[in-house]
Parts: sequence; structure tokens; C-alpha cells
Amino acid sequence: MRIVVTNCNTTRSMTEEIVRGARHAAAPGTTITGLTPAWGPESAEGWLDSYLSAAAVLDTLRGYEDAYDAVVMAGFGEHGREGARELLDVPVVDITEAAAHLACLLGRRYGVVTTLDRARGQIEDSLHAAGVARNCAAVVGTGLGVLDLGDEEATLRAFLGAAGRARDAGAEVLVLGCAGMTGLQEKVGAALDMPVVDGVAAAVKLAESLVGLGLTTSRIGGYAKPLPKSRTWAPPPPPPPPPSE
Repeated sequence: MRIVVTNCNTTRSMTEEIVRGARHAAAPGTTITGLTPAWGPESAEGWLDSYLSAAAVLDTLRGYEDAYDAVVMAGFGEHGREGARELLDVPVVDITEAAAHLACLLGRRYGVVTTLDRARGQIEDSLHAAGVARNCAAVVGTGLGVLDLGDEEATLRAFLGAAGRARDAGAEVLVLGCAGMTGLQEKVGAALDMPVVDGVAAAVKLAESLVGLGLTTSRIGGYAKPLPKSRTWAPPPPPPPPPSE
């Protein structure tokens, strides 16, 4: 099985970190390949970045579906999920939606711990669109920017402080609210004695399940194929890299 994981920003070191987390979660025999958009924001923090990121990711994904069996979109709360499902004939799993669905299986209410408070609105909108917002007790910011997450010790301290606020709001399960937090779930879960869901791992496992069951996006209604018309894209993307273990 071949899964492509798309970063939502142009920072390649973050793509590499996301890919490491995805490979750790993947089953034997599943190959994970990371994609970094050629243009767009270096980190997605706010509505402008999110819309730019969505266009860049869609531009990156076009023409790749014959090379992969599923796509994981690794931008928490970022736009583009619905457009990718129209564009591609393979399953498209968004880490925001995947994490929330799994969290709902583990407790009555979950909380999302993310980066800056300004991301909360986008995440809340994404959860509403996915139909899982009613179970969300709180979306809480750590005060850290996306590019600050490379300092694991500082990130862990900030996450634990924010997680306490989410738990006080009624969360029984926590969700890592940024792909750059991948890998923190075990330390945070042990420190708080509660389940912590990593969106990248959740999305990989759900993508594997969809492919294994032979299921993909419905073409009836909202995710019908785009209407035939002239669309001007950026220059064609480079050929996809070969799948790697």
C-alpha cells in the first residue's frame, strides 16, 4: 500500500518529521512518501496562510493519484480537504478529522491543544465541517508558533499547561492540534494519564483501512468530480518521487 503525506507548508524539515511519525504508525508493507509544496507559507498560522496552503497543496497533489493509493493531508485545521476529495480518486484523509473521529471512540468529549490562539477559529470550523465539533470540549492554544515546535522540551511544557485547561473544560481525550507535534503523544499521555491522539498516526491508520476495504470518496453530491472547464494552474509539478520504506 502506498500513502502520500502532504505537508501544508514549505518547511522541509517539518515534512521529514511528519513522515517519521507516519512511518512509525504505518503497518508493515505500507510505504510513506512525503510531499512539500513548492510554494506557499513556511508555516500556516492564520486564514491567509491557510488559504495559500490549500491552493499550494492542491497544486502539488494534481497528477499524483496514479502513483499512490491514498493521501494524508497533514495540516491541522487547514483548508483544502474538500477540494482534494473532488480532485483525487483515491481516499483523502485529513489529520484534523481523523484525530477527532478516533478521539470520539475513546471518550465522550475531547480537547484539541494547538499552537497559537489565532488557529482556534480555523480548527473549530474544520471540526464543524467534519461533523465532529459537538464532542469537542475546547480548542486551546499553547502560545507557540509552528516553527517553535522544534524545541521539544519547551513544546512539552507548553502543551502540558494548555492540556490542563482543556481537561478543566471537560476533555477526556486530547488531540495534538498540529502536525509538527507528532511524536509527543506518548510523553503527554503518560504525564496526564489520559489518551492522546496524534492526527498524523490516526490519518495513516484510517487511510490504510479505507484502502484495505476498497472504499474511496463518494461521487454523489458534494464531492462530485469538478465540472469540465478551463482551469489555469501553475506550471506542472515535477514527477512524483518513488515510494520509499
